[in-house]
Amino acid sequence: MKTLIIAEKPDMGRNIAAAIERNAKNMRSYIEGDQYIITWAIGHLVSLAEPDAYDERYKKWNIAHLPIIPSRFKLVANKRTADQLKVIKELAARCDSIVNACDAGREGQYIFSLIQRYLQLKQPVQRLWISDLTAETIRKGFAELKPGQAYDNLTKAASARSEADWLIGMNGSRAFTTRHNELLSVGRVQTPVLALIYDREAEIAKFQSDTYYVVEASFKQGKTTYKGLWQGDRLTDQAKAQQIATAVKGQAAQIEHYEQKEVKEYPHRLYDLTLLQREANSKLNFSAKKTLDIAQSLYEKHKLITYPRTNSNYVNEQNIPEMHKALQALQGTSYGQWVEGANRSFVHAGNKSICNPAKVEDHHAILPTAKKAGSLSSDEQKLYDLIVKRFLSQYYPPAQYINHLIMTKVGEHRFKTTIKQLVALGWKVIYGDQQETPSKRKTKTSNEEDEIVELSGSFELDAKAPVQCQQAVAKEKETQPPKSYTEGTLLKAMESAGKQIEDDDMREAMKDCGLGTPATRAATIERLKQVGYIHIQGKKITITNKGKAAIELVRGAGVELLTSPEMTGMWEKRLNDIARGQASAEQFMENVKKFASMIVDKVKIQPAAAKDQFAQAEKPVKKKGARTAAAKAGKGSTASGKQRAAAAAVKSLTSIAACPRPNCSGFIIKGKRGYGCSNYKSGCGFVIWKDSFGRELTDSQIKALAEKGKTARLKLIMSNGEEVQGKIILKNRSSGELDIEM
Repeated sequence: MKTLIIAEKPDMGRNIAAAIERNAKNMRSYIEGDQYIITWAIGHLVSLAEPDAYDERYKKWNIAHLPIIPSRFKLVANKRTADQLKVIKELAARCDSIVNACDAGREGQYIFSLIQRYLQLKQPVQRLWISDLTAETIRKGFAELKPGQAYDNLTKAASARSEADWLIGMNGSRAFTTRHNELLSVGRVQTPVLALIYDREAEIAKFQSDTYYVVEASFKQGKTTYKGLWQGDRLTDQAKAQQIATAVKGQAAQIEHYEQKEVKEYPHRLYDLTLLQREANSKLNFSAKKTLDIAQSLYEKHKLITYPRTNSNYVNEQNIPEMHKALQALQGTSYGQWVEGANRSFVHAGNKSICNPAKVEDHHAILPTAKKAGSLSSDEQKLYDLIVKRFLSQYYPPAQYINHLIMTKVGEHRFKTTIKQLVALGWKVIYGDQQETPSKRKTKTSNEEDEIVELSGSFELDAKAPVQCQQAVAKEKETQPPKSYTEGTLLKAMESAGKQIEDDDMREAMKDCGLGTPATRAATIERLKQVGYIHIQGKKITITNKGKAAIELVRGAGVELLTSPEMTGMWEKRLNDIARGQASAEQFMENVKKFASMIVDKVKIQPAAAKDQFAQAEKPVKKKGARTAAAKAGKGSTASGKQRAAAAAVKSLTSIAACPRPNCSGFIIKGKRGYGCSNYKSGCGFVIWKDSFGRELTDSQIKALAEKGKTARLKLIMSNGEEVQGKIILKNRSSGELDIEM
């Protein structure tokens, strides 16, 4: 009898057949050769059954029927792909052994295990575990097949993940939806991710900007000029700042301290999927899902990169020769000049920034393969370019700089200067077309008053020679609120369970405690979009009214644990421990069942939410005086004469237009982030955000929207990043929701 090979997708099945059964016959839904029959799943052919498979009464959502805790989970066939499942069953009956050739990861393992369980396949199983789909790698993988039971712990972890998501999702979503009469989606991973966004937006909304001043002085010594910032306690008094500037301008100065330090910047680590998604979002404006889809195409269809769904930035020792082959294959391509300049001695097993087997579990970092690129779409080429350049940079020396730290004293005043002088580009030569001219580039540090000036030319200074302060100015600054998440920064937060970790090594250690996996994070973000919890303007992610209500209700019910990124991250770590055989899947599931039951118990006694909680817009941030006066004015005749006078004064200064909400007597006030109604405390939720469709709206455009319902024709940016010409229209006069009219 023959061996049945089950791949995850048709492309993968055809690649395998081409490598090991070249004369096989293509039978449309499978390929048959002399030794093997190769077929495939089409994603998930089998899934966990819906609640009504356990009891007919669960067809209707009723909080009295909760919690739903199956003693044993049932499986059902996906109706859309039932024919392919039937094919697998018939083929399996003709074979005495099976090879699991689904994707080499937790999800691929789960897809196969569901098919195996549903069809009750009893044949012995071997596992194909490969990281790219080149013919050489496939043949090598078949020569090194492992017994299927070697991956039993991974199967247990995959099943526990899926069943835990079912328990939390089914019970949580049904409980909150039926209690509050609004479709509310709740999930083990999606809810804490939504909480990250909610908390960030809340920080921004409550942020009060403070004005402060910095004094910047310009110094000259011979032909050398440089600037320094005044050192001392933050200046909040403009007069004092101006006094300092006046006191030092035109005065003789001396260098109190001058320190030079040679530093090296080594190439950035190779890509894992999350890092690739982050950079593609930042540099190419790709969504996380788009990056994953393109990477999967480069892997499956074009066979140009290794397995993309990896969480490692390192390779194993056996990958080093493969890297050298891939480098060789890039000769004669558009990357040829970088191949010529590459130094192969940098890439070796002893280089721990590249080769670190202890930090490679299922899959190594994403690498280009030794296959030459053919015809690629524009987006495929852009992502491939990111991967290839990151790979090539490992073959180059570090960039070299001299850091200059200068403390200049003028009388009793000290000024600090930090200069980063480029000596040798090193690996950064590969990115030469993407570099800013560093001659005067400024980089802000974590301290708002500090700046690093990058120079590409020479910088000479004599610490013992006098200096002249040629100019000094007092500059007004404002403290800045936290930035809204982008998909890139949200992925970074998900990777470290919300912890703000800048250090690469610390973030590496947190990977096991992240929210979701590299392969599922994009899907989580997409899910939040689909259920109406978030929307994206340009790159910026903001939370919708429904999203805010969902988090507030979950926390209000007393199940804050469901919104905790750290706690959910620890659950993900436990799943990884199960996959390694270091934790019990049964104990994990018992804890999840208890938690699901607790959610239901808490929600049952929660007061039902008012309907307008889901429609009320976020209140704009206003100046304190305007907020107080406008709120009091909204109380109508109950306000005192003084209050009405104050409100009238505010209105005369800040009113943009009458509030367009029906039956509202308020007026539109300009806030820090948006334009909202003065009657917000009386229940008017009208708000228009300043940043809409890729541009910052002006007062006159807001006035046009409020009075005419539309703006003039403008250059706008759609949520997918596409630039269009159109009018912004007021879609909802009650909430302030906007749309584009082409």
